[in-house]
Amino acid sequence: MFRPVRILAAALALMAAAISSARAAEVTFDDTARFLAGMQPSADSPLVALTRDPSWQHHAKFFDGAFAQLEQRQLSKIRSWSDVNLAAPRPTMFYFFSGPDFLYANAFYSRASTYVLGALEPAGAVPDLTRLTRGSVNAALYNVERSLGSILSFSFFITKQMKVDLHANQVNGTLPILYVFMARSGKTIRNVETVALDNKGGVHTGNDNPGPNATRGVRITFAGADGEARTLYYFSTDLSNSGARAAGFLKFCETLGPGNSLLKSASYLLHAGNFTVARDWLLANSATIIQDDSGVPLANYNPRQWRFFPFGRYLGPINEFPGRYQERYAELFTRAQPIDFGVGYRWRMHESNLLLSVKIPGSELAPTAETTSFAEPPPKPRPKRPRPPEPIPPPPGRFFWFR
Repeated sequence: MFRPVRILAAALALMAAAISSARAAEVTFDDTARFLAGMQPSADSPLVALTRDPSWQHHAKFFDGAFAQLEQRQLSKIRSWSDVNLAAPRPTMFYFFSGPDFLYANAFYSRASTYVLGALEPAGAVPDLTRLTRGSVNAALYNVERSLGSILSFSFFITKQMKVDLHANQVNGTLPILYVFMARSGKTIRNVETVALDNKGGVHTGNDNPGPNATRGVRITFAGADGEARTLYYFSTDLSNSGARAAGFLKFCETLGPGNSLLKSASYLLHAGNFTVARDWLLANSATIIQDDSGVPLANYNPRQWRFFPFGRYLGPINEFPGRYQERYAELFTRAQPIDFGVGYRWRMHESNLLLSVKIPGSELAPTAETTSFAEPPPKPRPKRPRPPEPIPPPPGRFFWFR
């Protein structure tokens, strides 16, 4: 009579062992990030089997070389520049019009504890790669490479092409790119969860109802080499005036500020009248702003509230953005200090401009920019002068190069 009981007990023990083994074999967020970045996942990860595929090994070798070059050419120099020029960075950094560019956010503000990125592109998804077909995984790796082609070479994403690449298959959106950049920046991802903001800036998770005009995104908890927990928010959001007023993104950001801001390759959107809400928010809620000339126009800064530190060389916008030349900017950059890295649309080292603007403490009640000498004078005819040559992409490698 005891035999069935023993059999049942043995069966339950086997089931418990199987469940325990399955839990131990779950694919972690960090292992997924390392796999997409061409880095070995942890030894007990189910993804280890996929690393034996020649396609992944080629992918890994390719990314090893590309990121090593980028580290030497750009990122290490940017971190050195920031260490020298940013005396007391705030714990939060804001990066509007960022796309999934955690790479440069971390390089400029490596000591931030909270990163807030906002752009139009959706966060997307990264499913369990072990459940995809081999062809789907290989396609995902290739599309990741395509998506990163321009930023690894020129320091910016090409938006139109990125929209195609980031919607190509089951591994889609900005999330896989964020994974790659965080892994290659030496971060350990501890948790990833979808979040939404209501129109008052409140954060909702799980099945919470954020109501109308919800702003969707992800919250990534991670750690660097020091082991301290940090947070990255990425939100898909419309930063035009109508979008910014309707959504809660800026209200959410205000709860974390004032912070440090980064603007790079921002399509000169803040020069247009349709983005004044985001522009004014940045000026009001930033302790420092690092930008190229595609960011906030110099005319909108109040020089009684800000100190300006120009670096590099201002050559004006590339031909894709006519009418955005700033005479005052050119005048400011006649006394610029050199930089040893490239940034922005003029990505070559000796053609790039970088402006560090630092808000003067207690200056919030100073007169507005319209009363200051930095307001742009009325347009006047100026003699045509030859433009510097447009950037020429490097010869094609495995990337699909963009023009």
